[in-house]
Amino acid sequence: MPNDSIAGETRARNLQFVRRIHGMRMLGTLLSALPIASVLDERGAPPWAWALLALNALAWPQIASHASRRARDPVAAQFRCLALDSASAGAWVAAIAVSTAPAALFVTMATADKIAAGGWPFVRRSTLALLGAFLLVWTLMGFPFQPITSQRTLLLCIPFMFVYAVVLSVVTHRLRSRILAQNRELERLNRTDPAMQVPNRPHFEAVASMELARFRRSGRPATLLLLDVDNFKTINDRYGHGMGDIVLKRIADLLRVSVREADLPARYGGDEFAVLLVDTDTARALQVAERIRQEAAQQTFDAEPGLRCTLSIGVAQATADDATLDAWVRAADGALYRAKAAGRDRVVAA
Repeated sequence: MPNDSIAGETRARNLQFVRRIHGMRMLGTLLSALPIASVLDERGAPPWAWALLALNALAWPQIASHASRRARDPVAAQFRCLALDSASAGAWVAAIAVSTAPAALFVTMATADKIAAGGWPFVRRSTLALLGAFLLVWTLMGFPFQPITSQRTLLLCIPFMFVYAVVLSVVTHRLRSRILAQNRELERLNRTDPAMQVPNRPHFEAVASMELARFRRSGRPATLLLLDVDNFKTINDRYGHGMGDIVLKRIADLLRVSVREADLPARYGGDEFAVLLVDTDTARALQVAERIRQEAAQQTFDAEPGLRCTLSIGVAQATADDATLDAWVRAADGALYRAKAAGRDRVVAA
């Protein structure tokens, strides 16, 4: 069942891509039909040429959308249709006898939207389709070449040149903004403990390492707190693991509201948490740690009125002897061990 759900989500995203391309295709074929129609009228084109133009402008976008939506792989099908769009552009360049303004416009826009859809690798493939269709149709028509563009045709190129380019830029900007937002969310998730909704250990260690390096450069103080929930195994055994998780989440919430925005609370592992206090010496850190300890001891739990949780906290200010983050953490861990050995529910400094 999970695989079915993932497949469904993937197909839904793929169909969003199909719908987005469908809108751009409808706009592009309708606007490009204006200068083509102008040239066909000037050259006295036969009825079948007008029929092909109507088919390309009105029917082709619907055919491409329907085929892509029904395909096993909608994205692959849509890319095939995009290649056919380029081939169509090449064919029309030949059909209008390489009228300079619309020909240059079609090639430019065909390249621009392929970059937006699939990047340069796809541009190379679609350009081959454009050139192949152009050479085929141009050869079949006897190599017509009338590059002079009338004023009317030039004016009818403007809607395509302006409207399509602006809409393509808007769509690309929206996609870029969405991707940036998704990347930011992914980055946040990568540095967050999903259960506790506080930073995880790897992110904490990365930030703490930078803070230690800053201390060694500038001498500005920084202090670590290591916190451990006292008798957490007993809590799990007596009240269940679900209640144990509630206790940990309550501590994580407490840490978030007990420190400044510049500080960093994190889940360090199991029932252990860590807090990085920047620009903070031992005296100030002891005050913060004592406040956290007292707040934890006052927590009550409606589901289990008899449950109380206490914290043992080790405090260690960075010193010149802390050559590495491990040394700094060991100092805080040693203070935490002494807090537990002294009876728990207390704060001890290194």
